[in-house]
Amino acid sequence: MKQTNRRNFLGRGVATAAAAAAIAEPAAAQTGTPTKKVLYKDGKKPATTPLFNSTVAYGNLLFIAGVGAHVPGDIKAHTKIVLDSIQQQLESVGSSMEKVLKCNVYLADLKDYAAMNETYLGRFGPEPPVRTTIAAAGVPGNSLVEIDVIAYI
Repeated sequence: MKQTNRRNFLGRGVATAAAAAAIAEPAAAQTGTPTKKVLYKDGKKPATTPLFNSTVAYGNLLFIAGVGAHVPGDIKAHTKIVLDSIQQQLESVGSSMEKVLKCNVYLADLKDYAAMNETYLGRFGPEPPVRTTIAAAGVPGNSLVEIDVIAYI
């Protein structure tokens, strides 16, 4: 029976995932079990429990919560502010824009897609991360864009 393109694609994905797991397993055995580490902006834990943490590491993976631009401006200005903030957060913990693996972009209005892309282009180096972009009803804080990322350290 002839396999469809979808089955071929899925089969390659499973093989790739299995290969990645085989590589990751010995690495985890060498370093022990990864632990969750919350990285606070000022270096100290807040007095009260926050609603969410902005930066969390798990092993060598780094998760940065959605960053918005809460100032007046257009989509290009907001995108630049957000990307600059993400870059600063990444570098403060020993990572970089080139080490971002996944990026989620939330736009207040899909009409801003092209202009956001103009500012976004090239910010992650010659090999950008995978990305999902959606229009969200009501990005918090009146920001025109919010971006979160997963990177490695």
